Amino acid sequence: MTIPHPLHYKPFDSGVSGGGCKLKKMRRFLRAGHDPARERLKRDLFQFNKTVEHGFPHQPSALGYSPSLHILAIGTRSGAIKLYPCQCLLPGGLGHGVGATRYGAPGVEFMGLHKENNAVIQIHFLPGQCQLVTLLDDNSLHLWSLKVKGGVSELQEEESFTLRGAPGAAPSATQITEILPHSSGELLYLGTESGTVFVVQLPGFRTLDDRTISSEAVLQWLPEEARHRRVFEMVEALQEHPRDPNQILIGYSRGLVVIWDLQGSRVLSHFLSSQQLENVSWQRDGRLIVTCHSDGSHCQWPVSSDTQNPDPLRSSIPYGPFPCKAITKIFWLTTRQGLPFTIFQGGMPRASYGDRHCISVVHNGQQTAFDFTSRVIDFTVLTEADPTAAFDDPYALVVLAEEELVVIDLQTAGWPPVQLPYLASLHCSAITCSHHVSNIPLKLWERVMAAGSRQNLHFSAMEWPIDGGTNLAPPPPQRDLLLTGHEDGTVRFWDASGVCLRLLYKLSTVRVFLTDTDLNENLSAQGEDEWPPLRKVGSFDPYSDDPRLGIQKIFLCKYSGYLAVAGTAGQSGLCSCSGNEDLDWSQAEDFGLVPKSFAELWFLGSTELSATLTPPQVLVLELNDEAAEHAVEYVEADLLQDQEGYRWKGHERLAARPGPVSFEPGFQPFVLVQCQPPAVVTSLALHSEWRLVAFGTSHGFGLFDHQQRRQVFVKCTLHPSDQLALEGPLSRVKSLKKSLRQSFRRMRRSRVSNHKRRPGGPAGEAQAMGSKAERTGLQNMELAPVQRKIEARSAEDSFTGFVRTLYFADTYLRDSSRHCPSLWAGTNGGTVYAFSLRVPPAERRMDEPVRAEQAKEIQLMHRAPVVGILVLDGHNVPLPEPLEVAHDLSKSPDMQGSHQLLVVSEEQFKVFTLPKVSAKLKLKLTALEGSRVRRVGVAHFGSCRAEDYGEHHLAVLTNLGDIQVVSMPLLKPQVRYSCIRREDVSGIASCVFTKYGQGFYLISPSEFERFSLSTKWLVEPRCLVDSTKTKNHSHPSNGNSAGPNRTSGQVRNSRSQSDGEEKKPGPVMEHALLNDEWVLKEIQSTLEGNRGSYGNWRSHRVAVGCSLSNGEAE
Repeated sequence: MTIPHPLHYKPFDSGVSGGGCKLKKMRRFLRAGHDPARERLKRDLFQFNKTVEHGFPHQPSALGYSPSLHILAIGTRSGAIKLYPCQCLLPGGLGHGVGATRYGAPGVEFMGLHKENNAVIQIHFLPGQCQLVTLLDDNSLHLWSLKVKGGVSELQEEESFTLRGAPGAAPSATQITEILPHSSGELLYLGTESGTVFVVQLPGFRTLDDRTISSEAVLQWLPEEARHRRVFEMVEALQEHPRDPNQILIGYSRGLVVIWDLQGSRVLSHFLSSQQLENVSWQRDGRLIVTCHSDGSHCQWPVSSDTQNPDPLRSSIPYGPFPCKAITKIFWLTTRQGLPFTIFQGGMPRASYGDRHCISVVHNGQQTAFDFTSRVIDFTVLTEADPTAAFDDPYALVVLAEEELVVIDLQTAGWPPVQLPYLASLHCSAITCSHHVSNIPLKLWERVMAAGSRQNLHFSAMEWPIDGGTNLAPPPPQRDLLLTGHEDGTVRFWDASGVCLRLLYKLSTVRVFLTDTDLNENLSAQGEDEWPPLRKVGSFDPYSDDPRLGIQKIFLCKYSGYLAVAGTAGQSGLCSCSGNEDLDWSQAEDFGLVPKSFAELWFLGSTELSATLTPPQVLVLELNDEAAEHAVEYVEADLLQDQEGYRWKGHERLAARPGPVSFEPGFQPFVLVQCQPPAVVTSLALHSEWRLVAFGTSHGFGLFDHQQRRQVFVKCTLHPSDQLALEGPLSRVKSLKKSLRQSFRRMRRSRVSNHKRRPGGPAGEAQAMGSKAERTGLQNMELAPVQRKIEARSAEDSFTGFVRTLYFADTYLRDSSRHCPSLWAGTNGGTVYAFSLRVPPAERRMDEPVRAEQAKEIQLMHRAPVVGILVLDGHNVPLPEPLEVAHDLSKSPDMQGSHQLLVVSEEQFKVFTLPKVSAKLKLKLTALEGSRVRRVGVAHFGSCRAEDYGEHHLAVLTNLGDIQVVSMPLLKPQVRYSCIRREDVSGIASCVFTKYGQGFYLISPSEFERFSLSTKWLVEPRCLVDSTKTKNHSHPSNGNSAGPNRTSGQVRNSRSQSDGEEKKPGPVMEHALLNDEWVLKEIQSTLEGNRGSYGNWRSHRVAVGCSLSNGEAE
């Protein structure tokens, strides 16, 4: 689309072109952002949207499933409900081109949030309808509907209702324990703690008092011997007759089960057990009832209309005879083979296995107790959905545990698990860092997928069974990877191309090191004769063999296939893609501090840092399509080699495994760099064209040539006062006290300095001068922003040598006539080091060493930590990534004009000219707004109206949770959005930006929130769920054939903000983790004045169907 007015797509320039002196004077008083043409252009470039929540819901509390719609629902303790209906299109998979699609991986969710932040304890779908009912822990009922609007579905809360009892009745009289949606879709039967069953009419939630089933009404139909027993109390089970909708089953906690005739209002049959009742299962033909009890037993009761059965047909204790825990839920399911499935939760021997979370499956002489690593919330069994079918024929067991979802294939021998295409347990081991790579080449993508497929041989071949709904979204235009580092030493590769985040490949670095646990030891292995027959299932494992294995930094080159991984124990490793010349580098976008895990946050003050430090290694790996066995070359880098008097007081380094090590196909390490002292690696950079890797710690930084396997140089940045950097693991209490002490000292110095600056005249004169100055300030506020006084940082502050960022650039460093490779490093004390590099040409690369010489050293006057370094070419465009120009994916940088250096600190942005390094421009962020930079990344923003127009800008995240877009190189703020709550320090610390204006951050230990700042790159699903369409309810096949076009969708608003738009307050989901930074935040609010709370981004009714506009691949 062409735009007639040239100003609409003219590159942004704040300078004045033409006009006289009068115009220039007027321009001095115009506030930035008031150019109408520029404002229109900004609307075409920037828009804020929160689009998708990836991962497993935090603190799940309820599970629901619709057999007719094939939709799964999960409720959480914070009052959210998420529906997972359908499958999404995947970008070209193994053997497919970029435009090819295949079906299989389901998508994300419809989502809604109750007005009340109460836990969801039950979810029930209305039979055959796009409606569901939720029960909260405040005893309120809520009716939700999936409605079609604009061709897509959206989730809406229709009604809410609280059951009221008679005046003066006890609260237990109406406390709901069980819900039965009747097959008519018009009635709800509500069992209560008092034993009464209430009937409510839908959709208006009107109580039908004349149909209430009281315990007194049931009692009069019981025989004399049953009336003398206390058989009632709360209702534990409510079920409709599988064949006759006029009969329902009512189970009471004292052991009584009755079949109630709805038309005749009488008891047809009753069954009385001596044990407390937990749950009931009714056989499909209605002829058998199976009850489970608190003593770990289950009983079978035949149903007959002419006789009463005082005793069960069969009773057994599966894991007796010793005392067992209660069986809390049971399924009795028939099959065409004749032998039924018995599936139940609990019942394990109390003394030996009472702490296990197990679900047992018994069929045809085979019995397995699936052992989960977290508490089981609920489970269901997927069976034949046609109510007229003669058999259940179960095909999948769906288990919602506290930390993961597990699906078991019941059709395949051995009952293997089904691989999850979504709802992945991101926190199976605590996430410690993340790294995003955009637009992955097809060759690397296929090789990663091939390596991952070899790791999934133990999974079932069954297609994903939860496949309701229809996807209306186009396939993703490109392939993106999100890499997450974990506490157990693993790196997981996630497909982040579209709306579903699915695991492609898992890399483990444990084999490289000697740990306390033998690699071949399998603690869960049991012999065939072991009893109970336990089998570990699921991927959630929060315990690490060695905390020093934690991954801290990741750097992947998408063109060369080299991967650099930095660990918590100072280890640094490299992997590469052997035999792949078509791959290249991706520049890291993570400039900030990374904690050991985002659940264990660093406490950030002005200059101090408290963390659990663990040893640093850098591991370099390459991608190999075959299994291999080789020794990993070990190199030690002593960062304190020129220093005397320092002694490391922390933990020992992580020892490398000697001799050859066997590696499975995938990324395989070939060199290990061990930093000494073994402190955490804080920064990492990799240049695949020069075959160099740079690493930094709290003691200094170094450069390693991974082609020649030799160290180029090391630089110690340790200040003589940095004793904390040598103490190893720090006490959180100690660091908190020190931070508070320094904060109060700054407050005291600030007050003293303010007192000294007050005028010495009479009080009245001082007040008059103060009021006059205040009026003048208010008048001038629109003309010039007021700057805050920033307390100067002392060089003696701790951790000044902490290396925060590393950056490679080919630029003019020594003179303006020759450009050369260079390495830049920024520290926590505001120092920038620049080293010129001499890299031999390719033909002499292995014969001549790489030379390095320090050329520049810049000391920022405010001494704030440097969080980002960037070099702009002669056209003010960021330098391309290594090998990007060689693969014709980027224009060659302008090496004719002068280059500029952009240094981003926590407090300000500053532009220097190169090679003279003279200050040119600066933007004082902290002085103007009181915020500090936590994350910064370079992003390309394409226009939604003109395909060939785009701009490069800085995406900046502050400690207040705000995201700002700042232009380069003029440093003009473009837009500002509130994204993360300022109290959510874990979310701020985990944020990562992408190259095209998107981002991810953790809203809980198990969930990533995805957001977009671009109008062009907006990954958002569109889904349609229509109950009027006839759905094929056949079982999913165990082959690899493509199914029908069912794909993904999400029922939520995009929650977009345009420039300057403020969000209205609403209920907030409390996902933030408590941490010590709250104390300093309170002090900061006292110093800077109270600011409004950010991040009230949820409404109680979240809609679906906002458009998915991924844009075009460039």
